[in-house]
Parts: sequence; structure tokens; C-alpha cells
Amino acid sequence: MFGRLMPTEGKFFDLFNQHAELCVKGAKEMLGLMTNFDDLENRVHAIESIEKQADKITYTTVDLLHKTFITPIDRDDIHKLITKMDDILDMMEDAGQTVSLYDLHAVTPEAKRLAELVLACCEKVKDAVALLSNMDNARDIVAICEEIDRLESDADHVMRAAMSKLFRDEPDVRNLIKMKAIYEILETVTDRCEDVANIIEGIIVENA
Repeated sequence: MFGRLMPTEGKFFDLFNQHAELCVKGAKEMLGLMTNFDDLENRVHAIESIEKQADKITYTTVDLLHKTFITPIDRDDIHKLITKMDDILDMMEDAGQTVSLYDLHAVTPEAKRLAELVLACCEKVKDAVALLSNMDNARDIVAICEEIDRLESDADHVMRAAMSKLFRDEPDVRNLIKMKAIYEILETVTDRCEDVANIIEGIIVENA
């Protein structure tokens, strides 16, 4: 009887999905920012607002975890997944704030390409998370995670080429330092997406 009275799954998968939606929303704002700086402050503010919404979802998830006796997947996996998802938006916020603080006035094709890869990674994270509630989707989830890994590798290649071009062609040391920081942060966002993919793959191995 006691077992029947205990809280069970809660709304963990709903919370994961809500957070993933915000990751995609933030990535779209980031791509807009890296496409055109004309609306810089509004874009940065939008990313900050999205990040705060995601923080609330993370807090709600962790709070629910403490109140739930029986969880749909391992408790540690739930905590790691929501925390790593939150890292994605934290890095996006860092990127936006860095652009604003450095007072950048030009957009490079490489920064835009990295932002495109960030968005593609976040969309794949959203797709994988959406399937996670049903382990019958294991094969499809693994395929999506492999696609995230490939996108992260693409971002590595883009960043290395961007750095090479920057050190070769940029005469202004200050601009070089600024763009180097932006490239590194954007590539790190894709790293955080890969971290999420790795956690999801671990969940599949444990539960499928």
C-alpha cells in the first residue's frame, strides 16, 4: 500500500522537453545575432531571458527529483541530463554577453557558420530528448546522438579554419582577441550538446 502512495515519475520528460525547446529558441537568437549585429542588445537580452527561463526549469527538475521516490530513469542520470542541458544555454548567454562587452561591429562568415551548427546541434538535442520517454525509440535516439557528434566535429573543423584565417589575416590584435573568444565560446556550445548526447546514450545503454 505504501508503494502505491509514493510519487512516481513526476513530469521529468515534460521538463526535459521544455528545456530543449528553450535551447533551440536560444540558438535561433544566437544565429540572428551572428548574422547581423544591428539588433545586438535586443538579441542579447532575449538570450539572457531564455537562459533565466531554462534555469527555472532546471531548478524545478532538481526540486522534483528530491520529492520523487520512484523515477523513470536513474536519479543521477536525470540530474546530469538537466544540468548539462542547462550548460548549453549558459554558454550561449556567455557568447551574447561577450559580443556585447567586446563591442563588436562586424560579423564574420565563420561566426555565422558556427552559430548555424549550434542551432543544428540544439535541434538534434531536442529531437533526442523528445524520444527519450520510450525506450522503443532507442535505435532512433542513438542515431540522433551520432548526428550530434558529427555536427560537433564539423564545428571543430570550422573553428580551426577560422582561427587559422584570423591569425593569418587579422592585422588588429584587439579584433583578433575578440573574435578568437567568440569562436571558442560558440564551439564550446556544440561541445555541451555533445555532452548531452553522451549522457543520453548512457541512459539508452542502461534502460533499453
